[in-house]
Amino acid sequence: MFLLFGTRAHRAVINVVSFVCGYCGTLAQQRVVKKSTKFTLFLVPLFPLARSYANECTNCGGTTRLTATQVRHSLDWATSRAAEG
Repeated sequence: MFLLFGTRAHRAVINVVSFVCGYCGTLAQQRVVKKSTKFTLFLVPLFPLARSYANECTNCGGTTRLTATQVRHSLDWATSRAAEG
């Protein structure tokens, strides 16, 4: 019997917001990215092993780790801004 298992990393952009970057100091778009690692069996992802969030500057590439609460806040802020304009 041959068993094929491992892990697979996946990145997904959740939101894009604009504010001044803490690294380069310029007003630029910031991507909110979800990084997850899933356990795979026969190359089929079954369940997540780890999950993390980060903020990536599109100008300099600087990254800052985020919590799930901060990500929810950025989504709420983006939807409220879309409803206003």
